[in-house]
Amino acid sequence: MMPIFTLDYQDNSTKARAGKIITDHGEIKTPVFMPVGTQGTVKGLHQSELENEVKADIILGNTYHLYLKPGIEIIEKAGGIHKFINWKKNILTDSGGYQVYSLSSNRKISEQGVQFKSHIDGSKHFFSPENAIDIQRSIGADIIMAFDECPPYPCDYSYAKNSMHLTHRWLDRCVDRFNNTQPLYNYEQLFFPILQGSTYKDLRKQSAEYISSKNCFGNAIGGLSVGEPHDEMYEMTEIVCDILPNEKPRYLMGVGTPANLLENIALGIDMFDCVMPTRNGRNGMLFTSEGVINIKNKKWEFDYSLIDVNGTTWVDKTYSKSYLRHLFSVNEMLGRQIASIHNLGFYCNLMNNARERIIQGDFINWKNKMVKKLINRL
Repeated sequence: MMPIFTLDYQDNSTKARAGKIITDHGEIKTPVFMPVGTQGTVKGLHQSELENEVKADIILGNTYHLYLKPGIEIIEKAGGIHKFINWKKNILTDSGGYQVYSLSSNRKISEQGVQFKSHIDGSKHFFSPENAIDIQRSIGADIIMAFDECPPYPCDYSYAKNSMHLTHRWLDRCVDRFNNTQPLYNYEQLFFPILQGSTYKDLRKQSAEYISSKNCFGNAIGGLSVGEPHDEMYEMTEIVCDILPNEKPRYLMGVGTPANLLENIALGIDMFDCVMPTRNGRNGMLFTSEGVINIKNKKWEFDYSLIDVNGTTWVDKTYSKSYLRHLFSVNEMLGRQIASIHNLGFYCNLMNNARERIIQGDFINWKNKMVKKLINRL
């Protein structure tokens, strides 16, 4: 089938949108949060929990990590990433650009691409725009990303400008490779360019115009949530959403807290991913309908109320705060699993609620009330 994106509703008071992406692996209702499954697994969750409890339409895999382990040959012989991990819904892979950025002491950037050392065994590898596309063809995700350079924050104007132009030149090569290759498996793949420019308004505008001119299925915003203040992130998002085409999905990469998600939805973003719900959950931080809980705190020791009375997953209806605190205090694996399921369920349900409010026409009032609750520390 031919993948499509439709905009079903647009909010009158903000730039929030409710839409659908339809691929060969099913429907993705937007706004959407994508759980991060870096190495072919969302840490601590079975695929059945992702589907039936978290109710994820799409998960994210990491090209850099999957390339190193299990390796492309194993994934190809399995018939692609969906079959290898037994996930029948949608998958997005990033290109590895961000991981290469995070390996700053172990990589060398050139016009041709990036030479880097594996964090596992120190072996040397090379990513170019072309083989980043080839690797993602082999992995077989439904949505694949351009290879980009993510500049650090803060960085000076000259670095940000040169980095943006390098990303644009790499994008041209990615587009050529994508257009001149075919999917390896029996379904279509969609390609998203990545917008850069650090926190410089003119660079962000240039990059938004450049990637828009490529007329790809969707567009992504990279290089935010890397240390800049939230107000700067929102400012950059607003600037580029005014330029990016309205009829294509917009993906803000690596963002963020529940409040960040709602504020960026109001600015016109459709897609998000972040390790925060699982990573913070494994460390005892729970995002709830009334605010943020550190379940390790002594105040929950005798609290036998449910984890979140408004929660939507089975763990919310089964376990108490006292019991979950106990599991963390004795370092039981189950505690980290419960927290991860809860947090991902909360994130995905928040997106569903935002969608409903956009459709109903009362998104702005609901969003403002929710943001106050979501930044509250209980």
